[in-house]
Amino acid sequence: MKEGMKIKVIKKGEVKAPVKTLTKSKRASAREVVSNVTSWVTDLQSRKRDETKIAIEKFFNNNPRPSEL
Repeated sequence: MKEGMKIKVIKKGEVKAPVKTLTKSKRASAREVVSNVTSWVTDLQSRKRDETKIAIEKFFNNNPRPSEL
């Protein structure tokens, strides 16, 4: 065996129990995902509405040129 290598021996009594982390329930995780996607959809719809409104306002200009009448 090489001199630089170390072996760690773990005895049965020394094994520590794994630390449990807080996990969300499946239902709570699903709610969070649905909420997130819903906010994305709402944001996308509002941006499209704003873009459409601006395009229509440009198309129907309030001050038409004399040749357009």
